[in-house]
Amino acid sequence: MFHALLKISSEEGIRALYFGIAPAVLRQATYGTIKFGMYYSLKQALVPNPGEERLGINVFCAVTAGVVASAMANPTDVLKVRLQSGHKEFKEKTLLQAFVSIYNQEGVQGLWRGVFPTAQRAGVIVGVELPIYDLCKHYFIKMSILPDNASNHFLSSFISSLGGAIASTPLDVVRTRLMNQSRLKTTPAQVNGSGTVLTPRIYTSALDCMLQTVKSEGPLALYKGFIPTWLRLGPWNIIFFVTFEQLKKFY
Repeated sequence: MFHALLKISSEEGIRALYFGIAPAVLRQATYGTIKFGMYYSLKQALVPNPGEERLGINVFCAVTAGVVASAMANPTDVLKVRLQSGHKEFKEKTLLQAFVSIYNQEGVQGLWRGVFPTAQRAGVIVGVELPIYDLCKHYFIKMSILPDNASNHFLSSFISSLGGAIASTPLDVVRTRLMNQSRLKTTPAQVNGSGTVLTPRIYTSALDCMLQTVKSEGPLALYKGFIPTWLRLGPWNIIFFVTFEQLKKFY
């Protein structure tokens, strides 16, 4: 990870570390809002009394929220991944121009490239993180270890981020590899027959990607990037939950 940071910074500049920041912010604004809004709304609808919450219900609400939110925000995820992977054709374009470029080259399917592994990944990570956070927070309060304060929220979010990183990294590897594949539409002059001829892909599906990765690189390849993933999820969860819990006191 540190070698990658130094190499990218030296060869492409510090700015390269922030490639994809615009679609990343846009993704969080859509994905995060839908995810947390749906999770807490579903919980309140199914269990009006917070004291009667059950782990199974929390997991169901979290998985549902994660899958729906990630599917809706998938186009922003595709653009973010390609910018961060060094696709030069997008670097000088606005967000709208980049979305239009993907659509023109690959069609609607290009914007939803990798939506199934993305939804699976979101279902797993949200289905682990949010229930673990709620479980830890209520456990610390119940056992009089920590009150319902910032310290409790900090520790609970830290633990939940570790669980999320362990559960999601294999799916994250598959999702990223699928999203990096372009399936370009050919021009009308190149079309043979009645259908559009498409360029071949490396992986045919999420399962094919996972099997090929394990076969050629070994099982540990599915955990490539685990440390950066945890270092991203940890601060993100801590900042979000601590801020979220504090803001809830004003409403």
